[in-house]
Amino acid sequence: MDIRKAVFPAAGFGTRFLPVTKAIPKEMLPLLDKPLIQYSVEEAKKSGLEEVIIVTGMGKTAIEDHFDVSFELEILLKEKNKTDILKMVEEVSNLIHFSYTRQKKPLGLGHAIHCAKNLVGKEPFAVFLSDDVINAKIPVMKQMIKVFRQYPSTILAVQRVPRKEVHHYGIIDAKKIGPRVYKVIDMVEKPHPKNAPSNLAIIGRYILTPEIFYALEETRPGKGGEIQLTDGLRKLSKKQPIYAYEFEGDRYDAGDKLGFLMANVSFALNRGDIKKEFRRFLKGLDI
Repeated sequence: MDIRKAVFPAAGFGTRFLPVTKAIPKEMLPLLDKPLIQYSVEEAKKSGLEEVIIVTGMGKTAIEDHFDVSFELEILLKEKNKTDILKMVEEVSNLIHFSYTRQKKPLGLGHAIHCAKNLVGKEPFAVFLSDDVINAKIPVMKQMIKVFRQYPSTILAVQRVPRKEVHHYGIIDAKKIGPRVYKVIDMVEKPHPKNAPSNLAIIGRYILTPEIFYALEETRPGKGGEIQLTDGLRKLSKKQPIYAYEFEGDRYDAGDKLGFLMANVSFALNRGDIKKEFRRFLKGLDI
């Protein structure tokens, strides 16, 4: 079965970016001239997915507005004959089919994904965390779908991180079974570097089977009263195999201030319309 749907958890408070996220959804922070979430939606589209399900929360209506039609703006752009900008605006609302559901309380990533159960149905689906912006020649989800066709089960995107940083991630204990492909033995959430089974960190791209919903229903709240996806995956692993794929691409944690700045610089240096002047500006800085 092909992957048709993608779930985008987008109900968090974005505490790492306060105070700006008090009024602006973290997912709407601009990476150059597009919000973070749009890059992941475009990745879903390029990967052949057909529907995006966004799990929103309080104060997140800007996300829906961004991907909706804006009649007044489009009429204004037509009247001013700004056809290039009009085309760009229309492309955003025509990217892909969107559905929305609400996470009424911030009860964790696992809970947010479970909120999409009725919209997903009984089929495997993708999950995107838009904090993780990945610049790749082949979209990461497209790479993962290729692996899924060979191993039709849950697939986790992983990346090697420095040992000193493993405490920021979910880390897998796994056995390599093919080029960039691992069979997951266990997962540890934010381990101390001395106790980490590897330095393969789970990154914000997943392919999940519908059985994850039942595993999450059996998962008890953990730290902070939240239902963790990692805990649900560990339950699921007792019933079906879980695989990990070490993707190809440059990833930036744009949910972190430093990662967000790094992503903007990297993407700017790859943008044909501004990279020359921006490079000159950077060279002129007294660093």
